[in-house]
Amino acid sequence: MNEEILQYIWNYKKFRNFDFISTNGRRIEILEFGEWNRNSGPDFLFAKIKIDNITFAGNIEIHTKASDWFFHNHSGNPEFGNLILHAVYLNDCDIPELEHQQIPTLELKDYIDEALIQKHHNLKSEHAFVACEELFDAGKIPLFFEETVLLKKLEAKSQIFQESLIRNQNNYEAVLFQNLLYAFGLKVNADIFLQMAESLDFGMIQKIKQNDIHLEALFFGICGFLETPNDEVMKIWKREFYFLKVKFNLSDLRFHPKFSKLRPPNFPTIRLSQLANLYHAQPNLFSKLMDAKSADELYRIFENVKASEYWDNRFNFGKISPVEGRKYLSQDFVDLIIVNTILPLKYFYHKHHHPEIVDEIFEFYKQMKPEKNSVLEQWKQLGMTFENALQTQAFLYQYKLFCTPKKCLNCSIGFQLLKTEN
Repeated sequence: MNEEILQYIWNYKKFRNFDFISTNGRRIEILEFGEWNRNSGPDFLFAKIKIDNITFAGNIEIHTKASDWFFHNHSGNPEFGNLILHAVYLNDCDIPELEHQQIPTLELKDYIDEALIQKHHNLKSEHAFVACEELFDAGKIPLFFEETVLLKKLEAKSQIFQESLIRNQNNYEAVLFQNLLYAFGLKVNADIFLQMAESLDFGMIQKIKQNDIHLEALFFGICGFLETPNDEVMKIWKREFYFLKVKFNLSDLRFHPKFSKLRPPNFPTIRLSQLANLYHAQPNLFSKLMDAKSADELYRIFENVKASEYWDNRFNFGKISPVEGRKYLSQDFVDLIIVNTILPLKYFYHKHHHPEIVDEIFEFYKQMKPEKNSVLEQWKQLGMTFENALQTQAFLYQYKLFCTPKKCLNCSIGFQLLKTEN
């Protein structure tokens, strides 16, 4: 038994029954099992449980033994401050900290089939990449499949942008700012960066973007990075942040980006500095992005974006790195920003007034090189070849929308395979 297996069982709800009773005898109804968190912090986020007709929303931590709470040094860790449930295979000890906070413990061993545990070393191998793997034939992909799937993604993104536009009182530039911050955060810090962006009045960004020091000071200060400066540049940023805090009546709320599981070039320090440089160097950023007529035009907007000089020999505050050099945005990162943020927003912005924008957006994607990741590599193993980003975006979205939840009967590929299979 190990924690990974328990997380698997929890995520896929592989229990004998769901009549959960806590270790102190209270019935626990799991309304939402949460989202599996592969980074630091609780194992499952955004969960909901009901106890005594009271609903609790928050995070769930899973351990093989209750005592792992101590061995993993969770006590006093603020990342576990919004815990609503401690689920363990074996409740081998009491956790006074959790008892004091009235956080229930759920012992799982009686709810799990022992045969499933015996097969735990085969769990991954038992599950094919896609359900139709044995039937898949790259030659049977439906006509215009990529365009149809990509359009679904663009429409789904448009719905998200529409909701954001309403929240931002029809300010498209604020929508761009928030979604750029989300993209610059990558998977690890995307939600944290978005929360940070939404906490700021974009009007303030417009007023201070002529001063790149102010922009960096704002971003670093609101992340809580400047509390204890250890060099002269940090002291300057701290002074400027508190000037901005007073001038714009900023909240005391602080956000805490994560560094774990990130390569140094993707550290939040570097990404925030690069974003500050982008807004400083491109005063008309939104209009330039929306008016661009080719992928090359978009690339030129990002080609000289870099972190400030302070980061030439650093990746984190006060720590000199042996690797020196200007930290420009990489080509792969720019591609990621364009395909996932800029082009979907460009489609959303133009679609009601320029119906022909669909074909133009498709052309943008065709001008960009195909992406590379583990999902696409597995598609290649099934015989697929990719020549541009339109194709890779389509197959990535198809995998997310249909393959992962196994909605084979709603999938155009699955339908085609089943229809032609003898």
